[in-house]
Amino acid sequence: MAKRDYYEILGVSRNATEVEIKKAYRKIALKYHPDRNPGDKEAEEKFKEASEAYGVLSDPEKRARYDRYGHAGVGEGGPGGFSGGMTMEDIFEHFSDIFGDFGGSPFEQFFGGGGTRTRRRRPRGQRGANLRVKVKLTLEEIAKGVTKRIKVKKQVPCSECGGTGAKDSSSVQTCTTCRGAGQVRQIRNTFLGQMATTTTCPTCHGSGRVVIANCPACRGEGRVMGEETIDIEIPAGVEEGMQLSLSGKGNAGVRGGSPGDLLITIEELPHAHLERDGMNVIYELYLNFADAALGTSIEVPTLDGKVKIKIPPGTQPGKIFRLKGKGLPSVQTYGTGDQLIHVNIWTPKKLNDEERALLEKMRHLPHFQPDPGKSEKGFFEKMKDYFRGE
Repeated sequence: MAKRDYYEILGVSRNATEVEIKKAYRKIALKYHPDRNPGDKEAEEKFKEASEAYGVLSDPEKRARYDRYGHAGVGEGGPGGFSGGMTMEDIFEHFSDIFGDFGGSPFEQFFGGGGTRTRRRRPRGQRGANLRVKVKLTLEEIAKGVTKRIKVKKQVPCSECGGTGAKDSSSVQTCTTCRGAGQVRQIRNTFLGQMATTTTCPTCHGSGRVVIANCPACRGEGRVMGEETIDIEIPAGVEEGMQLSLSGKGNAGVRGGSPGDLLITIEELPHAHLERDGMNVIYELYLNFADAALGTSIEVPTLDGKVKIKIPPGTQPGKIFRLKGKGLPSVQTYGTGDQLIHVNIWTPKKLNDEERALLEKMRHLPHFQPDPGKSEKGFFEKMKDYFRGE
């Protein structure tokens, strides 16, 4: 079943502001939250669907890719895919970003009382920064898809302390401010009842622990500069400037914080013979006058190697031959483009005496006089044929 449009799910326009997106998600999340609809699978799916949509549209980079490429742009089912790595913990984290975190049910915040489930964010340190890399691809690699192995210099967890930032196990203590929860909670009375708000603990910054003696290797950060070899799966049909992402392959976080993402920008390398035009590839074929007039067979390069094509007698300049399915696949939809072979007639720029004499002899022969009939198509007719796929 095809995924619904994220803007349609949240009921907002494509130029909706961040505030409008957050407001729309808040309304839907409250309506379909599992605590409010126990045992209702349809409501649970709508809650998950809205959370996935919000997860993309609330992130400027993911939203830009989605606006340009649709679901394929945010990695649906592919490398760095959002939907593939989304858990209920991620969903409730989106929910908490808007409503705040709470010891019990999210509806405790508004109506008070004990919830049916207890959720807390997993205590963690500061998240690592994203990394950006460029990957250069040939047209042949784009046509088939490819796995690229690259070395990335980045911050990695400290091997001495295991990423904790502490000198040893005795140098880590439970935070006395939040008592290890990583968050502090305040309850106040409103006309709707008790309202609970939860914020990150200012003492331990969400980790639930405090370090009293730093690791000498990383100076208490829990990370050091290192290098990692990463395999990047590039799907077939990507385009210049397209951005993919690998979740968790960026810089390591501070003191056990979650790692950032690796953002991969696609760069196309020029081809020696072919030029890309969307899903199609174009080859400029130059024929001498004799081959165009008499006809011939000639080899042309394609993304799969050389193929032989027949040039019929009397081929005119501007003629376009089409090799079906010899182009590029689409990264968003089904189907493959074609290879278009554009015929050019090569006019000699230098002639020796013998060549000049032969051409002088042919100049006034009857079949060498231009005589275009109705069957000869002009430029605009050829362009119409091109767009009709003839």
